[in-house]
Amino acid sequence: MFNYRLLQSKLQSIGKWLYPGLGIKRWLLVFLCGLILFFWGLALFLGPEAFNSLSLRLQSLESYIGERSAEYGIFVLLSGIVLLLLGVQRLFRSVSSSCSLWHDRRSVEVLFNRRYLERGPKIVAIGGGTGLSTLLRGLKEYTSNITAVVTVTDDGGSSGRLRGELGILPPGDIRACLLALADTEPLMESLFGYRFRRGKTLEGHSFGNIFIAAMTDILGFEAALQEFSKVLAVRGRVLPVTLDNIRLIAEDEQGKLIYGETNISLSKVPIKR
Repeated sequence: MFNYRLLQSKLQSIGKWLYPGLGIKRWLLVFLCGLILFFWGLALFLGPEAFNSLSLRLQSLESYIGERSAEYGIFVLLSGIVLLLLGVQRLFRSVSSSCSLWHDRRSVEVLFNRRYLERGPKIVAIGGGTGLSTLLRGLKEYTSNITAVVTVTDDGGSSGRLRGELGILPPGDIRACLLALADTEPLMESLFGYRFRRGKTLEGHSFGNIFIAAMTDILGFEAALQEFSKVLAVRGRVLPVTLDNIRLIAEDEQGKLIYGETNISLSKVPIKR
């Protein structure tokens, strides 16, 4: 039975290769021009009678070719070869540059999404915790020109423990934002978001937090984030608001100072500032 929906889906997928901005049409046109010049030059060099021996009816070329001109034919032939090679090389580069990180998705989808997102607006988002990562998941569908500036005052959970034991910036909120902007396989995202449920020292820790902590010890915090971004194929950039190990301090309505983000959230007295 004829499947109309399947045919329509295939045609739409093929049609995406011709969308503006993909860098496909221009090099395809160069390739076709090279192909035309190649056969034209071959006809000029050999003459129409050579094609007749191959049962190809090209006598109509005689009016255009005129007298046999080997020199002119060689020039046109070489021009066609150059355009053919240039078209093939650039077509291959346009496709392979966008598909090098992916092997299980359709190349046209990857190429279209990448070129489309590169033309999106430039956005800077500042925040931390769940709110910023949720926002980034929506923004990455419209642009890859995103810079997320993340707060580094978290002192609870896995981030707080790593911060206290290793003296590093809390990686939790930054990890969440990196995962939100990730354009990688679901398994990789699940891996770096995994939280250990057993073990006295590992329980409660996120694998992604431990990974960032290890990379920080090797490369430094900024370089660790850059390498982590490469692993996850992040759309955009994620930066800490500061590289200093800072703490959040609040004053409640009774004039008491409360130190630490966790303690502030647990305060039963309204916060003044």
